[in-house]
Amino acid sequence: MTQAIFSTHEVFNQSPPFEDVDLFTLDKPLVEAVAANGGGSAQGELAQFGEQWGSAAMAERGRIANENTPKLRTFDSRGNRRDVVEFHPAYHELMAHSAHAGVHNSTWTAQGKPAGGAAEVVRAAKFYIAAQVETGHLCPITMTRAAVAALASQPDLLARTMPVIATRSYDPSFVPWWEKRGVTLGMGMTEKQGGTDVRANMTRAARDGDAYRITGHKWFMSAPMCDAFLVLAQAEEGLSCFFMPRFAPDGSVNAIRFQRLKDKLGNRSNASSEVEFHGAYAERIGEEGKGIRTIIQMVQLTRQDCAIASAGLMRSGLAHALHHARHRSVFQKHLADQPLMQAVLSDMALHVEATVALVMRLCRAFDRTPDEPKEAAYMRLLTPAIKYWTCKSAPGFLYEAMECLGGNGYVEEGILARHYREAPVNAIWEGSGNVMCLDVLRALSREADAASAILQELAGQTQGLPGASEAVAFIGKAFRRPDSERVARLAVEKLALLAASAALNAVMPRHAELFAATRLATTHAGMYGAVDIAESDMRALLERALPH
Repeated sequence: MTQAIFSTHEVFNQSPPFEDVDLFTLDKPLVEAVAANGGGSAQGELAQFGEQWGSAAMAERGRIANENTPKLRTFDSRGNRRDVVEFHPAYHELMAHSAHAGVHNSTWTAQGKPAGGAAEVVRAAKFYIAAQVETGHLCPITMTRAAVAALASQPDLLARTMPVIATRSYDPSFVPWWEKRGVTLGMGMTEKQGGTDVRANMTRAARDGDAYRITGHKWFMSAPMCDAFLVLAQAEEGLSCFFMPRFAPDGSVNAIRFQRLKDKLGNRSNASSEVEFHGAYAERIGEEGKGIRTIIQMVQLTRQDCAIASAGLMRSGLAHALHHARHRSVFQKHLADQPLMQAVLSDMALHVEATVALVMRLCRAFDRTPDEPKEAAYMRLLTPAIKYWTCKSAPGFLYEAMECLGGNGYVEEGILARHYREAPVNAIWEGSGNVMCLDVLRALSREADAASAILQELAGQTQGLPGASEAVAFIGKAFRRPDSERVARLAVEKLALLAASAALNAVMPRHAELFAATRLATTHAGMYGAVDIAESDMRALLERALPH
């Protein structure tokens, strides 16, 4: 019997998947920002990375890793404690690809010293590209990279751990870190009663010979299958930083007891746990009572990555929106050729171009911090400001990108819904918006002369740009006000916009002029496309964003 064929319609006028592309070479603002900040010699390496991460296979891994979320196995079938988290193989494949490319360690030498050159810029470009595909797995990647900065406060511990941190192997096996081909490191700071106020932590650390035993809890400890964690706990001399491995020196499983995994809005491929420590073995990092000073070295780097990841999410949103608009016809005309859509997309492209110029300029400051005090001051002042502006921009930007695709952007089969749910975490993790503003105020009070010099340098780099001189004057006055905390958000946003204008001016002066005219000289409407940009400039922005 012949099977009946039922057909009601033909599928057409749908954009093809944005896959099997080179995510580096297609991104002219990224290519130029990397070159402008010292990373030009790595273009071949980055193009290879961009092609790999732009593949359909990598996109599929990202989808599967988020649809098959981690599972906590607290006990085995006989009631024995296990405290392990199982991940889908797609997650492990993403981790392996990032580790092989050195995204977790390439800014350090094998001895744990800054690699120098343009290592931060080149590594940031990879992180930015990977974030466009899947960001959850980047949590342990960024923590592993950043932990080295804190471990430097304990040279003997750094010397023992660095050989296995420095490998480009990913080893997910649950065995002691010293038996592995490669390791990942996490962190545990916040507790139920304190959150951001880690000085309120109640977890205790008691001496046990040369080591410590830690008893207490952490309310939000991500990537629980890391091989060790940097943990804050109260010792005799006050809040201190500790290295807590999953296995004690005798090879037994350390007394780290996971209570449950968080059910999060986004970041679902990555497990985040609630955990208790029952006399868990740990070694001190740095001096007792100096825990915040020790771990802040790690936090500066994770904040940097929050900004890079947010920029990457926005770039992905723009690329998918523009790709769709070039293939989708409405009223007998491609969306990308319609003036109103051009206004929206070009305004979004301008935002991303300025953002990528800014984060790469920040990474150059991280590269040069060990040798140039001026760059170190830029890094300390601008890191919280850039994290504040970039991370808080991302959710609204990604909503606009979804709207460009209409219903196709809103469904879970596409990547933009996942990006949208992912975006808020970067503004929350490692210090929310108000904390970033307070950190800028703190940097200004501690290093007033250096901060003033940075502001004057930005003034020189933006000279002649619309609204720049007024922004410089406003920032200076706002931070000198006795009630500066009340206007801190406004001043910090202006500072980030000024720095973005300066960074973009070094790469693409005409677009820096457009950015300053629409962001510094006037308050941006908050709705992308509610700006007056000439048609020739719109076309130039869109062609740079995604060449035909």
